[in-house]
Amino acid sequence: MDFTFIFIIFSIGFIGSFISGMLGIGGSIIKYPMLLYIPPLFGLATFSAHEVTGISAIQVFFATIGGVWAYRKGGYLNQTLIVYMGSAILIGSFVGGYGSKLMSEGGINLIYGILALIAAVMMFIPKKGFDDVPLDQVKFNKWLAASFALIAGVGAGIVGAAGAFLLVPIMLVVLKIPTRMTIASSLAITFISSIGATAGKVTTGQIDYFPAIIMIVASLIASPLGAMVGKKMNTEVLKGILALLIAATAVKIWIDIL
Repeated sequence: MDFTFIFIIFSIGFIGSFISGMLGIGGSIIKYPMLLYIPPLFGLATFSAHEVTGISAIQVFFATIGGVWAYRKGGYLNQTLIVYMGSAILIGSFVGGYGSKLMSEGGINLIYGILALIAAVMMFIPKKGFDDVPLDQVKFNKWLAASFALIAGVGAGIVGAAGAFLLVPIMLVVLKIPTRMTIASSLAITFISSIGATAGKVTTGQIDYFPAIIMIVASLIASPLGAMVGKKMNTEVLKGILALLIAATAVKIWIDIL
């Protein structure tokens, strides 16, 4: 493996993890297409969809650790939300991660495209008012949260994405959780989800460990930096960036599928 390969993979991991920490997502929604399409542009090895999802799953595990650490103070982490959604998504992500071995690459890409499209539509639904609620007074339907997390976990486990790009729209639109609490708590929930997704990928031999290690190093550096930037940004700007990111990714994936 030459320097170009290491640099490209590290850069992909750094960019995705910076966005992960800033927006409260695992970063796979950006790293998935980047890993598929960027290395071949430089004449490097082409990763299969199975390899990409495996690398993404284990990388997300470390990216979310860095993000949660940066948000550990300030009351942004809602423990009840994390327990209910985290437990449900852990079960779902393991089922999805293990079951993805039985799917074709085309099937994996199709699932990813459908999830990204749903998330994109949800992000453009108007969301106003709940950012003014004090963090210690936030309330939500616990079982509704767990049900949506279970469904998101199965789909996200299939694509090795840990589910944050679905969790964030669900928490903002359905549960009406304040934006900064959503970002911080979704990182913690995504960390739990990544345990199940990573276990499923490891037990079925879907991880290419050398590029995965490069991505992990990039994650541990970039994710806390992204979280620090996210805490200082206007919440409407954060939601707008995430909405555009998910929409752009959904369009790209569907263009390739069709």
